[in-house]
Amino acid sequence: MTDGRSPDSLPSDSTLANVPAPPARTPVARRIVLALLTLVILAAAAGLLGVKSSTVSTSGGGYEMKLEYAAIARAGLDVPFDLTLTHAGGFDSDIVLAVTADYFDIFEHQGVSPAPDTETSEGSMVYLTFPAPQGEEFRMAYDVYIQGSSQVGASGEVWLVVDDEPLLRISFTTVLVP
Repeated sequence: MTDGRSPDSLPSDSTLANVPAPPARTPVARRIVLALLTLVILAAAAGLLGVKSSTVSTSGGGYEMKLEYAAIARAGLDVPFDLTLTHAGGFDSDIVLAVTADYFDIFEHQGVSPAPDTETSEGSMVYLTFPAPQGEEFRMAYDVYIQGSSQVGASGEVWLVVDDEPLLRISFTTVLVP
């Protein structure tokens, strides 16, 4: 009762006469909820709830391929997808990269830099062909962010294709959190 009277002191025709008093509330549940809320706020303040990028790399055949990508992200955030390919002595021919097409379904694309000369699709892979760069390093970056409607992450692969055969493969997974 909010007015301090017990149910016994109410008139018999009162609609509140037979309503039991609410159980005494324990502060334990409230403290647990406040502690959890505090942990979430501290994690956010420390930057633990934003994009977490990872780097994977592989090498072989005189090439080294390194990819920085979003391992953990949330919808609406800009994320990295930056590939670096190095080859001692430089590149003699075009660079052909194959990328899992379905991986990019979770993204909104703003562009690829540099833009490939050609782009073809075969099965689950998209093949991007770039002219041979000057020097020993090639860098490609997708300007992407996670679609607002994306709720589930995705896995993918990038292959370096040399003489029509995959020479290097990198696998990666992006997990989306609410």
